[in-house]
Order: sequence, then C-alpha cells, then structure tokens
Amino acid sequence: MTQPTDSSVPSRNRKRFPGISTRAWEHPADRSALVALRKLSGFDDILKKLGGLVSERAVRLMFLASAVRSSERQFAHLHDMVRDAAYILDLEKVPPLYVTQDPMPNAMCIGMDAPVIVVTTSLVELLDEEEMRAVIGHEVAHAMSGHAVYRTMLLILTNLASKIAWIPLGNIAILGIITALKEWFRKSEISCDRAGLLVGQDLQASMRGLMKLAGGHHLHEMNTDAFLEQAEEYDRAGDLRDGVIKLLQLLPQTHPFVAVRVQKLKKWAESDEYSSIMAGAYPRRQQDGDASVGDQVKAAADSYAQSFKDTKDPLMGLIRDVAGGAGDIGGKLRDVFAGRSTEPRGAEEPPAESGPAQG
Repeated sequence: MTQPTDSSVPSRNRKRFPGISTRAWEHPADRSALVALRKLSGFDDILKKLGGLVSERAVRLMFLASAVRSSERQFAHLHDMVRDAAYILDLEKVPPLYVTQDPMPNAMCIGMDAPVIVVTTSLVELLDEEEMRAVIGHEVAHAMSGHAVYRTMLLILTNLASKIAWIPLGNIAILGIITALKEWFRKSEISCDRAGLLVGQDLQASMRGLMKLAGGHHLHEMNTDAFLEQAEEYDRAGDLRDGVIKLLQLLPQTHPFVAVRVQKLKKWAESDEYSSIMAGAYPRRQQDGDASVGDQVKAAADSYAQSFKDTKDPLMGLIRDVAGGAGDIGGKLRDVFAGRSTEPRGAEEPPAESGPAQG
C-alpha cells in the first residue's frame, strides 16, 4: 500500500507488520469460529445480500448527514491515526472514520461491505493521543477480522430462532444461541484490544484508555497497579455465592468487564506470542486458506482449559475439583447457600502482595 505522508507518520517509530493475518491477534475462541466460517466458500457474499444493500447505504447516508467525517480538513489528527493504524496492520483500504456527538464515550465499527469506524465526541475528549491510537487500532481490527459480517450473521440466526420460540423448549434453545453469541462477542473484543496494542505499541496507553472507560477523566486519581489488583480481587471473589453472581452478571454482557480487559491485555503483552509478533514471527494472511479448523478448535479448547485451570474464582474452582472427582457439587452448593459450609478449597488464599504504586 502507499506509505502515509509525513504528516500522518507517528511521532515515534513503530513496528509495521507486512502481510499480517488477523489470526495473529485473534483470541483462540474468536479465531476458531472465524476460521470455520471463512471456509464456507461464498458465504460472505450471501450474508451481505441478506444484510441488504439499502441498509448499508442507509448507514453511510446517515453518518454523512449527521456526523463529521475525518479528513485532512476535519479531525485531521484522527484521520492520520486511522491511516497510521491501517499502515501498521497492512490494510490497503482505509475505513472512513466519523465523529458523532454523544455524551457517552464509545467507538464502533459497523457496516458489512464497506465498514466504517465511528467514535463519539465524549471519547475524543476523554482520551489522549496514544490512548486514542489504541482505540482506533481496535476498531480497524474489527474491520479486518470481518466481525461486522459475522456478527450480522449470528444476529440473523438469533432473530430466526426467536420465530420458533413457540416450539417446546424453544426458549432454552434461543437462550443457548444468545449466550454463545455474546460469549463470542466478548472474545472478539479481547482480540481487538490486542490489535490496538499492536498499533499503539504502548501498553500503558492501552491500559489507561480502558481505565478511563471506568473512571472517566480523573486519571490522576487512578493507578494501574491498583486497578489490576481490583481485577485480581474480582477473580478471587469471596465465596460460591459471589461466583454465581459474577456468572449471572457476565452472561448478558457483550463486552468483558473493563478491569478484566486490562488484566488480560497485560498478560498477553507479557506472553511469548506477543514477543514473537513484535519480532516479526506472525501468521501471514496469504496462509489463511491453509488454516486448519480442527487446529483452531483445539487451540480454543486449550485456551478455555488453561483459563479454567488458572482462575481463582471459587465457583470455577469447585467445578474443577468436582471434575477431578474431589466432591459433590450439589451438596456443596446447598451447604454454602444455606450458610452451613466453609469456603471451598482454594477460596481462602491470602491476597497477592501489591507492588509499588506507580503513577
């Protein structure tokens, strides 16, 4: 692709990833679903037709009429950022970016055939340059992974399922579809947080931007280490009741909770996978057609198994113990909720020592 002009080159050098495949940053659960769907020849075209030409044009016309499209003359710094993100991730067709007036800080990538990025004025005011760079990288990754296309597919299937709700057990089937859909949504957000880090290449900025979604403008009142300790405390919870509450709170969400996102991003930034990508060892998109569905499904299963093993959540710990033949889940749950039980094994672990405070 054409190298950006001098005005759009970032103020410090960043690594570029020629030919990088989206598989490099996709969470295993996200990647396994996408690889399987991409194997269905012609499916994208069928799906785009289902989405409808009118709706795609309607999106474009609505933002042309009611928002501000970034360019060299309007929100030029955002225009440079989206071009820079596309350059780093080697995306030839740069998505247009629109700014829309909204008191809620938000960003999204919408549209199927020609995705557009939308950021709200509140988000522009909330984030500094490096934080915004990570957000724009996140949204460019949504466009590159085709999340808008596949999310639309799943929404169509969900709507279709709702029409058969009168069938016995239909509501249970619909709940299963929606639950699976939202779980994939959450994993796709983890994927794009990683891509945002690859674009910005500044872990602290990526974490700060996420923290601001929780605490607003008051960055001087926040501390990254303390926020990560919150995430650790959330993972440990208190007892089985807290574990059940956490699960019930998570199921309706389309995005992971912010503290969890910061924790997972930091862990990935410290991984061998991230180091390899930064060293230039990453999957290329020219090899996407050779990606094995079976391998990706296994990677997703391994990822869930590792998360299950690592978690300190008492409910998941109990299930893990039971799966290993360590007890009676029904009896333990009855005892805990009746107030007759001690904590499950592992729930009384002492809190991790906090590191030195950093501004």
